[in-house]
Amino acid sequence: MPTIFERDPEVIQRWVNMRASKCGAEIARRFMRIWLPMKETKRKRELESAFHEVAKQCAKLDNGNYPASKIFMNIGFYFLLAERDIQSVKIDALTHPDWWKRNLSLRIILLTIYEWDMDKVTGRKLKDAMDQSGIPEAVQIEAIESLRDIRKAQRAAKKALGPARNHTIGHRDSNALLQYRIIRSIDQDFVMSLAGGFYDASQRFIRVLPHLISEGTNMYALVRQFLGKGSTQPPDQKSLP
Repeated sequence: MPTIFERDPEVIQRWVNMRASKCGAEIARRFMRIWLPMKETKRKRELESAFHEVAKQCAKLDNGNYPASKIFMNIGFYFLLAERDIQSVKIDALTHPDWWKRNLSLRIILLTIYEWDMDKVTGRKLKDAMDQSGIPEAVQIEAIESLRDIRKAQRAAKKALGPARNHTIGHRDSNALLQYRIIRSIDQDFVMSLAGGFYDASQRFIRVLPHLISEGTNMYALVRQFLGKGSTQPPDQKSLP
């Protein structure tokens, strides 16, 4: 059997290009493995700081008489939980030297985006909380429109990632070969681009969330919530100061 160097020049050129491409990708991954953790250090530190502070505030509000503030804080914590999961595996998904671990990290990101159910913590509960706390109309509109953008981005991601999620998460499909083929076909760049679109859509809401929390925890809002006696429905206007 002839060696690669005894074959036609076109075959040799394709082999060289393939090896160069593979070698270039490996060098890029090694470089990113060093560079990305340094780049992400500040972001990771800020995320962890916000995570622990919001967790502490959620615990303080858990048994209080301020249901709207509790809803705002819970939404913030809900976002942070998902973001911290993605942040924890993002670098491995892009740079881990072991292909299987890169792919597993991609599947974790895929599952987080696919199963993330924003409607459980927003929807009517959020609208009632904003009304009860007297959140300005402009802030309410921005919050509602940003949530609509998130739903749109997630629908696109779910449509694209559905087969990979349905067949490979938890290895539920009985056809092992089909599972393996789908796992092999997961495109790193495609999954990360969908994750990026989802993240960009989320950032609009995350930017308005501090306004919700600030407006929902000022003295006027707290009095409104307290007089509401735990209901997320707006209290009787006659009972307000």
